[in-house]
Amino acid sequence: MICLLQRVSEASVTIDGQRVANIEQGLMVLVGFQATDPTATTELQTLLGKMAERLLAYRIFSDEQDRMNLNVQQVGGAVLLVPQFTLAAETGKGLRPGFHSAAAPEVAQAAFSQFVECVSSRYSSVQQGQFGADMKVGLVNDGPVTFWLQL
Repeated sequence: MICLLQRVSEASVTIDGQRVANIEQGLMVLVGFQATDPTATTELQTLLGKMAERLLAYRIFSDEQDRMNLNVQQVGGAVLLVPQFTLAAETGKGLRPGFHSAAAPEVAQAAFSQFVECVSSRYSSVQQGQFGADMKVGLVNDGPVTFWLQL
């Protein structure tokens, strides 16, 4: 499982001209699942729980001394979760990405839905993109600050 966290001052998802998600200060998180991620319920729930805890506790917001010591909850920010299968692409050789390492669409869709529920059960200010949709994602990366989390 891969999450690409971006500290944002605003972010949104638009599908077919309709804005389906919109946040101000917070985290815009691209979420990808790999073929090697667990699919058994217990192991998957453990993975999702660990990632949810990690991204909600990850300290990438500035404190009074302008040091990254605060997490999204401490600053009262929002979280926007966006499914992104291309995070699991194979890019080591050639000029075209391969996707054999990405989880199958039906597996990834179920895992993404469960992840949204997992994060939402821990924090109330969560929005999401739509799996499989042609999304237009807009954001203003604050910093810029971007981190790759992988479990």
